[in-house]
Amino acid sequence: MLDVVVGLISLLLVGAGLCYFLATIGAGLLENRRHRKHGARPSTEASTGAGGGDDGEPITVYFLVPCLNEEAVIGSTVAALLTHAGARVVVVDDASDDGTAEVMASFRGDNVMVVSRTLPQAREGKGPALNVGFRAVVADATARGLDPSRVLVCVMDADGELTPDAFDHVLPLFGDPLVGGVQLGVRIKNRRTNLLTRMQDFEFWGISATAQMGRIRPGTVSLGGNGQFTRLSALLALGGAPWSAALTEDLDLTITLMLAGWKLTSTPGASVNQQGIESVRKLIRQRTRWFQGHMSCLGRLGPLWKCSTLSNLALVEISVYLLIPWLFVLPWSILFHVAVWQMIENIGGLTVGTDDLAGRLTLGATLAFWYVMAFAPSIFAGYIYYRREGGYGRLRAAALGHMLVPYNYIAFASCWLATVRKLRGRTGWEKTARRREPGWEPALVVSELAVPGGAAVAMPVPGIVHTEGTVDRRLIVSGTVTLARPVASGGARPVFVTGRFRPSAHPAGERALPRPEPAPAPERVAV
Repeated sequence: MLDVVVGLISLLLVGAGLCYFLATIGAGLLENRRHRKHGARPSTEASTGAGGGDDGEPITVYFLVPCLNEEAVIGSTVAALLTHAGARVVVVDDASDDGTAEVMASFRGDNVMVVSRTLPQAREGKGPALNVGFRAVVADATARGLDPSRVLVCVMDADGELTPDAFDHVLPLFGDPLVGGVQLGVRIKNRRTNLLTRMQDFEFWGISATAQMGRIRPGTVSLGGNGQFTRLSALLALGGAPWSAALTEDLDLTITLMLAGWKLTSTPGASVNQQGIESVRKLIRQRTRWFQGHMSCLGRLGPLWKCSTLSNLALVEISVYLLIPWLFVLPWSILFHVAVWQMIENIGGLTVGTDDLAGRLTLGATLAFWYVMAFAPSIFAGYIYYRREGGYGRLRAAALGHMLVPYNYIAFASCWLATVRKLRGRTGWEKTARRREPGWEPALVVSELAVPGGAAVAMPVPGIVHTEGTVDRRLIVSGTVTLARPVASGGARPVFVTGRFRPSAHPAGERALPRPEPAPAPERVAV
């Protein structure tokens, strides 16, 4: 009798999970196909801040980057963000005790603002840090006389990097006045480091990004902590602190915006890159925090079900999504092993008397059934990754799909640890340390436009130059550079130059250029 009950429950959970997986992934594939067929018509004007809507009024983007001890990556992140024309960067230094402040002090210009927090008010979580930066954004936008409905706040992690044409795909979506937020799909920068980082890319880019596209139609795209664009007017309507102190402040904001009647969407045309975690122990620690935050959001199901503005489809989708840890992960972490044991017993019984053809056929059919039950969704996910990851072969993608089964043990362990932490009332968290990225250094601004890519240059540098770990400010330097797109700025017409800068001796007889006047340091606001 117990075997029958366990079998029925397992079948019910597998069926429900499979239906949700196929519904979201299938809808995502159709949405991706629609975009490929009809195109998103990227707006060049919108990306430069000259357009962005039918009325021709420009859209302004503020990047909001909270950081705590991010010396290893914050310089390259801010420099890359500055290559997006017209954007302003607000960095919230949450009482870092490494070299984060020194790196940020090297940036020059009024398009970079550093908000410094001090203990004991600092280090209270990502949400409170974002709220402090949000107030700085509001003050700056107000001083500039900007329309809040034409201002976007993009939350970036300290290791985040947008694709170069991200604005071309994101800004036109805000032409719909009902759109309050856009979330980009995530790619793992170091996906080639080991199997663990490749599996994270498989998870984010193959499964999650496709599922997010499937959630466009009901308007329930979940905002993440990296590559999260929100309309300033939508955030202002939530009060002075739109981000909560929850462990998953991004999911909490998603629900709050949905309850306020805003539409949340995404695009397949752009993505955000971030570092993957390279050790199982650290990944479990990160996912434990994510699961605990996800579980805590279950308490918001009541207001969602009472909300009259949500469609039935949106309500069902967001409800199932919030129930994933309770309805699928925790029960399946137990029932999966019960099912495996039953499979072993059944196969063991069938192996007796398999000398005849009927016995062999029965054994083969049983093995095929269990294989399909265990691996069919994973094989399907492998095919999706093969289609999305250019240059990755079918067999390798299929092998990665099979690896999802053991990879699920990270989710099992994390979900149970999160449950224990929740029962014990523990809400503290330890941030994930970043790795310094070799071969990438912060951007520098040079004073000449006509510099061919890869050419040797010798000129005044009004910005910051990183040379193999040495910071050299406002000096005459020489090296090999790679040019990004030019950005007009008055008569000087500087360009942003990115890549590793290798110093070399000045050519014989070259006359030293005059040292430029120091540029103003970024505005710092102590909180």
